[in-house]
Amino acid sequence: MLNETIRTLMSHRSIRKYEDESLPDEDIEKIVKAGRQAAFVSQMYSVIMEREKDDIPFGAPVMFTICVDIYKLEKMMEKRDWDLITNDLTLLLFGIQDASYMAQNMVIAAESMGLGTCYLGSPVRTARNLKEKYDLPDKVFPLVQLVVGYPAEDPPTRPRYPLDFVLFEDEYPEFSEKKIEKAMEEMDEGYLEEDYYRKLDAKISLKGDSSDEYTYEDYSWTEHISRKWGQWYDDPEKQKEILEACGFDLERGD
Repeated sequence: MLNETIRTLMSHRSIRKYEDESLPDEDIEKIVKAGRQAAFVSQMYSVIMEREKDDIPFGAPVMFTICVDIYKLEKMMEKRDWDLITNDLTLLLFGIQDASYMAQNMVIAAESMGLGTCYLGSPVRTARNLKEKYDLPDKVFPLVQLVVGYPAEDPPTRPRYPLDFVLFEDEYPEFSEKKIEKAMEEMDEGYLEEDYYRKLDAKISLKGDSSDEYTYEDYSWTEHISRKWGQWYDDPEKQKEILEACGFDLERGD
């Protein structure tokens, strides 16, 4: 039998339509306090909250920007007469852990209260704009945004890989073609059954002169993901420039 916490986790959906209803301050405080109790490396995170409705997607009343925050760590260490010598790449990776744990705890808390949530991954590419908008100091990187509010839709849960495609005991397996195809089939059939991409009108265009033989009758998750990571962001220098604009030096070493 599933307990209440596991039922909440198993019922997660991304909500993209919200009621025109504000979120009480005490509920916001509960969500952030629950996030703050997440496991952490060094609490290298901060959260910016926004309630300007014109800037928040899907009509949600609140948006949180969860940031990797090395700035506060450095300021605290200065008070202890310590210099921060750990390289920025290592700090960034540990900070991503802290910010991610915080964000997921916030989602679980919000959904346990009957609220809807949706992650926005765009800050990874729009960090320079957010740095200016929120007046972020150097060494603060906006990792992910989270909208929260009262759901105005009730979508089904999304398909996931089969358990034997994600859980491996003792060692990473060598996948058979059959196992890969089975995992792909489960994902695609689930998304097609929900008519997910047609409802969102979310088919990614092919670059160049390639003709697109897919329609919403057969365009599904594995094709969508393949188009995304088979066409986008091939140059790492662009991402390095974004991180450098936020004060991170990935080349620094002894």
